[in-house]
Amino acid sequence: MEKRSRPGMLGTLAVAGALALSAGPAVAASAAPGPGAYTCTGGAIPSGSYSSITVTGYCEVEAGAVVSVVGNIDVAAGAVLDAQSAPSTIDVGRNVTAAAGSLLGLGCQPPSATGNSAHECALDPEGQSTITVNGNVTATDANTVLLNGVTVHGNVTLEGGGGEIPWSIKNNAIGRNLTVSGQTTSWLGALFNTVAGNATLTDITVVDEHPGAPGVYVVRNTVGRNLNCSGLTPGVSGGFVPGSVNVVGRNATGQCASLV
Repeated sequence: MEKRSRPGMLGTLAVAGALALSAGPAVAASAAPGPGAYTCTGGAIPSGSYSSITVTGYCEVEAGAVVSVVGNIDVAAGAVLDAQSAPSTIDVGRNVTAAAGSLLGLGCQPPSATGNSAHECALDPEGQSTITVNGNVTATDANTVLLNGVTVHGNVTLEGGGGEIPWSIKNNAIGRNLTVSGQTTSWLGALFNTVAGNATLTDITVVDEHPGAPGVYVVRNTVGRNLNCSGLTPGVSGGFVPGSVNVVGRNATGQCASLV
């Protein structure tokens, strides 16, 4: 079966990592009346309609919250947005960005919805998020990115970064391209995604110390155009189930040539 132990740890590890990144105790965030701009310096983001959200501290999304953002969600350098520990409904009109050293966690689902590829909500194992980004998701030199069951109408571009927490890009619907490049991290997997354009994974180093760690997981993605992999160290894995491969509309190249 697929390697479940590392993805299954993400909820706990992400919270632990987030606390480590936090600069201090959480304080209540404030919002302008109506659909105004919201800056979260710490604490929980409540239900509401906002013109934009800026995260500068350790911020969660309230369990069951319904959040509508006209513009962008921006996670500042070193900040944490944890929308993967509790189920919520989030609609972003434009883009989500994550800066250097940040943690971006979006989405969680129960095993009843996604089987053994689930990323459970730590605070509600039977809960499920509904998160839609109408633009792009972009992270530059982030510490950790966790995207699980998110609909992104544009591109997902993750460049650089990495840390002790495993990265998970899983069960997402991506309307354009998926690009992951330049990470050095404990584990990274792109699994069970549907990508309308190209999926490109380059120059990623996995430093998992567990014996037999096979490298970057590229498992059971459906890619409309090309799947391109290169510079993945110590290698690439298509999972542990024979025939559990990727479906590619055009060409698979480099280290992923055999994973189709």
